[in-house]
Amino acid sequence: MSRRTPGGGSVTPTKPVTKKLPKKLYKSELRRLQTEFVQLQEWVRATGARIVVLFEGRDAAGKGGAIKRITDHLNPRITQVVALPVPTERERTQWYYQRYVAHLPAAGEIVLFDRSWYNRAGVEKVMGFCTDDEHALFLRQTPVFEQMLIEDGILVRKYWFSVSQREQLSRFADRRDDPVKRWKISPMDVESVNHWTDYSRARDQMMAHTDTTVSPWYVVESEIKRNARINMMAHLLSTVDYHDVAQPAVTLPDEPADAHYVRPPRDLYTYVDDRAAALLAAAAED
Repeated sequence: MSRRTPGGGSVTPTKPVTKKLPKKLYKSELRRLQTEFVQLQEWVRATGARIVVLFEGRDAAGKGGAIKRITDHLNPRITQVVALPVPTERERTQWYYQRYVAHLPAAGEIVLFDRSWYNRAGVEKVMGFCTDDEHALFLRQTPVFEQMLIEDGILVRKYWFSVSQREQLSRFADRRDDPVKRWKISPMDVESVNHWTDYSRARDQMMAHTDTTVSPWYVVESEIKRNARINMMAHLLSTVDYHDVAQPAVTLPDEPADAHYVRPPRDLYTYVDDRAAALLAAAAED
């Protein structure tokens, strides 16, 4: 599948990288990119820019992992993650985009949508949560809606994380078997496996209508999580014309100020048990 670029024309996707980045190289580049995201954040705060990034793709495609790496060192008051639950009965009667509009950034803010209004083009279409007419209306209105956001000065970036059925099943199995990841898998996720082709057709239809010159889709090959995160983060940074912002100098005292303060006895307070000390003692005995 080819896609348009912001400058017009089309680009044939490059062959997916099949070799995983070595862990040391991955961590080094991730650190560099995260440092750049801090600089981007400070530029947004200083200039009053507004950025919206949409993360879309199949379940377990790697959207959440990329978002986590981007936000690891960012200020949550500036960079917010929006992952909306199933709409309420009241929200179902609203203009479809209304509950998403409420989360759009003000000046000096970045909003990362972990799934977005494109739910209507994916799960709602495939699972019958919207009518054919509602889906058709969405495909017509979305390019106009996004153009309105962009004309108002919001920087909009849309990423589709692409993963194979085999890899998706492998990640589902990992979630099922790992107690700290089990919450990530639901009956709806399992059902998506049975509708793989339906989701593919829905994605193709979505791309055909909403991959525009003004608001293009960028496809992230996410078969390898490390590579996908690095590729997506580097690309996003490359699409924003930010620059370093001078920070005020911070001067720390050579020594803490002596206020002649005497701390009350420790036994006046209730401290948490020293679990770390117990672990160290147990390890020493082994």
